[in-house]
This record gives sequence, C-alpha cells and structure tokens, in this order.
Amino acid sequence: MAFELRQNLKLTQQLIMTPQLQQAIKLLQLSRMELVDMVNQEMEENPLLEEVVSDEDPEAEKRIEPEQTEEGDREEVKGQERTEELTGEGDGREDFDWGNYLEDYGPVGVTYDRQEGTAPSWDNLLVGKATLTDHLIWQLRLADFSEAERRIGEQIIGNLDQNGYLAASLEEIANQEQVSSEFVEEVLKKVQELDPLGIAARDLRECLLIQAQMTGEARPLVERIISDFLKELELKNYALIARKLKVKLSDVLAAVTLIIDMDPRPGSVYNEERTQAIIPDVYVFKTGDEYKIVLNDDGMPRLRISNFYREIMSGQGNGQTAENGKRYIKERVQSATWLIKSIQQRQKTIYRVAESIVRYQREFFDRGIGFLKPLILRDIAADVEMHESTISRVVTNKYMHTPRGIFELKYFFGSSIHRNGGEDVAAKSVQEDIRKIISEEDPQKPFSDQEIVARLQKASGIAIARRTVAKYREMMGILPSSRRKRYL
Repeated sequence: MAFELRQNLKLTQQLIMTPQLQQAIKLLQLSRMELVDMVNQEMEENPLLEEVVSDEDPEAEKRIEPEQTEEGDREEVKGQERTEELTGEGDGREDFDWGNYLEDYGPVGVTYDRQEGTAPSWDNLLVGKATLTDHLIWQLRLADFSEAERRIGEQIIGNLDQNGYLAASLEEIANQEQVSSEFVEEVLKKVQELDPLGIAARDLRECLLIQAQMTGEARPLVERIISDFLKELELKNYALIARKLKVKLSDVLAAVTLIIDMDPRPGSVYNEERTQAIIPDVYVFKTGDEYKIVLNDDGMPRLRISNFYREIMSGQGNGQTAENGKRYIKERVQSATWLIKSIQQRQKTIYRVAESIVRYQREFFDRGIGFLKPLILRDIAADVEMHESTISRVVTNKYMHTPRGIFELKYFFGSSIHRNGGEDVAAKSVQEDIRKIISEEDPQKPFSDQEIVARLQKASGIAIARRTVAKYREMMGILPSSRRKRYL
C-alpha cells in the first residue's frame, strides 16, 4: 500500500464568534447592576478607560448633554435610527486613527428630566436588623441563667433553624457539652419561655403547645386538638374532630380560632431575606396621550478613552520600548473602543425593544392587566428586525418602571387563550380574572374549579379546561376550594 501527499481545495462555511462578539452578547444579557460592576472592573483593568466627570471636565458635559431650548427644557435626542444586531465586524482590528477615536458615550433615546416623585423612593432601604440569634442571646444574658445553663442555652440558640425550630437533638448537645440530656432539656424549657413564643420547639406540635400555654389559653380542648388532630386541622375537617372528641362543633370552632392566631414559624420574622431594591432599566412616562421611554443612566459610568495616553504616544521616540508601548496602548484602545460601542449598542437595543413592547401593549398601559395582549418573542423580533435570541437576552433580568408599577420585561410576554367571539387573551389576564372571581366568592361556599370554568365562560367567553384553572390557581398560590372554606 503506497502513501502519497495530496492537496485538496475545499470551500466551507462556519460561524466564528470573535472575542468582541462574545463580549457584546454577554453585555446584552447582563442586568443593570451586573453591567455597572463589569464596567467598573474593566476600568480597573484597562488604564485607557476613564469616567467622564462633569465637574472636572466642563467640555465633556457639553459634548454629552442635549442642547437647551429657550424655555430651558432639554430637547429630545433622536434615537430612532436603525439599530443593527452586533455581528463582530468592525471590531477595532483595523488601522487605528489616533486623531479621531471615540472619546465618550452619552444617553440613548429620550433624555428629558424625570419629575420628582415619579421614580421609586430609596428611603429606608439600607437598615440594620437584629437577627434571631442576636435577639435570643440578648434575652439569655438578661434572664436568670447560671453559667452552665447559659452555655447550654447558647448551644441551643446556635442550633436553631431559620424558622426557630431546634435542628439538633438533645443528645447531640449533651455529648458536645459533656452534660446529661435531662439538664439540656431543663435549659431547653427555659429557652422556650423567651420571645418570640414557640421558639426552640422540636416540631410543629410542640411549637403550638408552647404558644397555647404561654398565652394563657391552655384550654384542654385546644391542647387536645393540637396534640392529636393536626392532620384534620390542616384539612379543616372540624366535623370529624368534634365527632371523635364528642364535643360540639361550635366548641371546636372556638378552639380553632385560637390556634389560627398562633405562629407556626416564630423565628421567620427575624430571619427574612433582605429585600433587594429593583433598579429599573427603562422608565415609561405618560405625557398627554403618548408614552415616553427613558433609559436609566443613573449610576452608570460614562466612559471615554483617556487623552493622557495620547499625549504619551506623541512624545515617545522610535526605540524598541516606544514600539512596545505603542502596541500595548493600541491594543488597550481597541478593547476600550469596542466596549464603549457595545454599551451603546446595548442601550439602543434595549430602547427599541422597550419601545416595541409599549406599542404592542398600549391597552395594558391605558386600561390595566385585563387588556394585556398575547405576545411572543417572535412578534417583537419581527418588529425590530432582530433575532429571537437577541430579544430573549434583552428581556432577561431587565425591569421597566411604568405608571402601573415595576414589571420585568418578560412579564409582557405570554401565551394566548382562545375566547369565543373575540380576540385571544393573554394567560396573565385569565389568571387575574380567576383571582377576581375567587376574591368575590362566599368564604363559606367557595367556588370549585369547575364553577370557575363556568363563570369564565359566561362572563368573558373564555373556554379553558378545569385542570388549566387548577394549574393557574397553584401558580398564584391559591388553595383549592376545600382548603379555602371558612366555617367561622
């Protein structure tokens, strides 16, 4: 068998994602806070990037801000030019012109001042809050505990979960502290007398019993129901409880009234997750009969390429060190230029997508959630002439502040449900109709899922299956009719 070398010419096509295109795609799907962090990191790594400070550079402010009209109002910047999707072409690899490079970027779209009071309030967002452990340790040190009891009490408090239940067994604490289990149980009973009531319980039954005893409502019937009929209590099968205990149903209902007021998770009030304020990416304001769109540039660094390095370049000689310096600065300038262009492209794309959403969902902004239209990514992609994957990245982790509240951009997209004799409606509108029907029901005779189906058909002409109502009800956290029924 003979071996030979041969050359073949083959024409193929393949998709190559340049680092610049990958960066642009990454920027597009970042949330606003992630983008700010990313820009700050780039400014640390790239010495040619700097932030425009208006107070230190009045000329830069003139380049960025729109011109003033005679009345002092800012003129709207025309941001309606066609925005193409990023392709990776023109990524700064061409010969660089030192005399004409991009210095800074400004706002995109409409950029008039927001009126005071229209933006979300930032008051009282950053507050310190005592944890459950801090609250209990403070009481432990003030209470009448011996040194040994205080040590065991700290171990008990340290083994509480976020709901205030004891996560470790008494034997484990006893072995760790080299004491008897009986002594640990004595200390546990004293810890259970601390605030909040029901703390350090080992299960739900013990938690409710502690609260019943400490609130002075330790009636035999209440304790018996908590001890033996928790399952029936959860299912609201009060008639069965009355029959087994051989008492009147009214007495059971009176006891249930006391149990309902108890807290099954006493520690959760001190361990709630810290609320994170949502910073909208887009503001929508209604002026007259039109809706104005403003991109949120608050806190976003305005970038430019430093003139300092340009002056260094002009003063360098022709040695090897100078050539290396020029090459380094040229690479950094190319990286900075593409970052600035990518941020500009990101802002323009978000603006166009938000503008298209407002146009499609105009009735929602005018009349409320009942008029939310079915909308899919393909509709917006066709309107702004971009790919669906680009729209998907744009609406990810982006929020819009509107006259009707703050919504994630994904909120405006949803499947459609057929309506007899009319246009299809959005699934979220149907969910709101279900919520409204349930809110108007008689608590003692709640509507079943099948009855909700019939009412939707009669009131709005919406024909959906019973299992669809059940699915939407579970998504909204609404219990079934048997669990919603109230006997009191």
